[in-house]
Amino acid sequence: MAAVAENAIGSENQFIHRKPATCDSESEYQRDVRKLVDLLSKLNPSAKEFFPSWRKSDGRLSADAPVFVASADYFNSSNGFNYGNSNKDSSSDGSSNNQPMNRRGFGQRRNGYNQGRRRMNDRARRAEREESIRRTVYVSDIDQNVTEEHLAELFAPCGQVVDCRVCGDPHSILRFAFIEFADEEGAMVALNIGGTLLGYYPVKVLPSKTAILPVNPKFLPKSNDEREMVVRTVYCTNIDKKVTQSEVKQFFEQVCGEVSRLRLLGDNVHSTRIAFVEFVQAESAIFALNCSGMFLGSLQIRISPSKTPVRPRIPRAPSH
Repeated sequence: MAAVAENAIGSENQFIHRKPATCDSESEYQRDVRKLVDLLSKLNPSAKEFFPSWRKSDGRLSADAPVFVASADYFNSSNGFNYGNSNKDSSSDGSSNNQPMNRRGFGQRRNGYNQGRRRMNDRARRAEREESIRRTVYVSDIDQNVTEEHLAELFAPCGQVVDCRVCGDPHSILRFAFIEFADEEGAMVALNIGGTLLGYYPVKVLPSKTAILPVNPKFLPKSNDEREMVVRTVYCTNIDKKVTQSEVKQFFEQVCGEVSRLRLLGDNVHSTRIAFVEFVQAESAIFALNCSGMFLGSLQIRISPSKTPVRPRIPRAPSH
């Protein structure tokens, strides 16, 4: 540093001789510069305060040193770009620290990308659900004898009906339903049907606050025979776990009619179970809807028309 300052003095002397100035001003300026040179010469360039915290005493860089990738690591004369072939990072002063690429940092960037993608997917699903809610209406005070087909026929003039779901209310002899249209305009027009007599009661129609939960397509009927089976089938929820399959069958046969097939399902997560009950006669399925709210075991069951048939179980091949 002192040498640099002395060179500056020489250059300044040349510059001073070029401009008209008094001897007093020259000597004063030179004295100031020489004081600066004397001050700098007393400083120790190897002192600790002259080194960043991330540079170690042996000249190497610590793990938290700022990393800048040199352009020479990315470009070469053969193909223009050279990604992944260099394992050196350059520091801010241009020197290589001979450290390998930070794979942990790469993983963090990748995890951040995955999290961002999940957030985008969540936003897309939420937007899709909100759009589906705007296309859905809530219908209440539905007569027990009214089927989903009757409801779809009533609301068909409002717009294309893409789904209709009738649900049993355990606290009322009447039922409610959700009807989804292909567009929001159909749902807006459907609100005008409120008060129309359907069966023995005028129905109430309001904007829905929830979307219809879609049914897995692989469970939907695939043939005319399966569609006929769905007409004879009901979906029962809120079944006490202590109730056995034979007790469920006995309950429905005593009240509604002969049961041809029954599927009782449950798991270790939910506190209740569900069942699909297929009757021999379609009238028995209509009678079963009136059982919504009745006690089976210690709980009130809830019954709705089924969207899926009860397919016979495929026997498993014996293991050898």
